[in-house]
Amino acid sequence: MRSQLRHSTHQTVKSLSGGRTKPVSPDYVVGLTDGEGCFYVLVKPPYNQKGGAIVQLSFLIKVKEEDKIILDKAREVLNCGSVYFQKEKRLNHAQCYRYTVNSHRDILEKIIPFFNRYPLQSISKQRNFSIFCEIAKFVRNGDHHTGEE
Repeated sequence: MRSQLRHSTHQTVKSLSGGRTKPVSPDYVVGLTDGEGCFYVLVKPPYNQKGGAIVQLSFLIKVKEEDKIILDKAREVLNCGSVYFQKEKRLNHAQCYRYTVNSHRDILEKIIPFFNRYPLQSISKQRNFSIFCEIAKFVRNGDHHTGEE
């Protein structure tokens, strides 16, 4: 993920029509997440005497450049995070935009409650979200600062 951040820039682009477009529903955001979303956890090696680790929680949705407006709408529904252009250097890969929420507070207070209220539909994404919630609870309680499980 760190390499993605180095190649990303925060940009604002107006819609092709130049005006405001119709907002999307929470169910649309759920479907978009089921198809293009990711609940991501980065755990860095211990940095203190107790063996605790640094844990970064992230929620991501990535779409092709032409569909950036959808990420802006998802951001409005979730009321947090940022949309970034992610420059793609690999051949045969489209340029993309990425909606990212990295704030632990936003993850705990907005993202997790949203997906608890509007459940994901795919079994695999439900499983990933469940594990993500367990890790988020661990982080919320400060348990990641110790070497205990």
